[in-house]
Amino acid sequence: MSNNRQTVLILASDPAFSREITACWPQDPDHHSAGPEFIMLDEGFSRDLQGSQYDLAIADASSVENKSFGNKNDSNNSNNSNDRIKALKQSLAAAGKPAIIIRSHYDPALGFYTLHGAVLELRRETGVWPSLAGLVGREILRRRHAEARAREAEKLCASAQTEATLGRYMVDMRTNVNNVLTTVLGNAELLTLEPGLSATVLAQADAIRNMALRLHEVFQRFSSIEKELGVAARESRKKTVHAAAGRC
Repeated sequence: MSNNRQTVLILASDPAFSREITACWPQDPDHHSAGPEFIMLDEGFSRDLQGSQYDLAIADASSVENKSFGNKNDSNNSNNSNDRIKALKQSLAAAGKPAIIIRSHYDPALGFYTLHGAVLELRRETGVWPSLAGLVGREILRRRHAEARAREAEKLCASAQTEATLGRYMVDMRTNVNNVLTTVLGNAELLTLEPGLSATVLAQADAIRNMALRLHEVFQRFSSIEKELGVAARESRKKTVHAAAGRC
């Protein structure tokens, strides 16, 4: 699956099922979206879905059911069909992704829809099921996209809060650090004035002095950034107030 495009996995032994799903898939109102990518697989591959990269699965269970309900006296065929449907639902549920199963309209016990966790069963209503599956599928993808963006926003917010806490601590500690740097700087300068010191010691004292000055400049920059952020926040509040007044 690509980073920006969602994937719909269509599980069907009948190619016509896939064609109807893709043909009736609704266009997204956001014209900048390319829509999902459709991948077609035979229904028999549903047992191997764990770990697969897709956002939504749409499975055709009606072809299996049609055979069993077409011959109601064949109990073995019916049992085999039920076993395959059960296995399909279990595989889709185990994959942990949203899924839509299109069931046969021949089953009188099947309601219009049934929801089992993230697996939705829809009855195959003649003429409307492809459009209905497309509408439901698009809403599922929208929700997954919104949830993914929300999770990403939460991560960014947590990271920003951590960085803000660290920055706040450094700003709060700048006075203490500057006091330490002043002491280091003063002693380094006194060392350079001490008579009789070797050139090596004088060079080391000068290096300490220069590093202390650089650290002092860094913490001065923190103070400048704090003031700039304060000015930006006040300007933003003014614009918000003016915009609100203009709407009244």
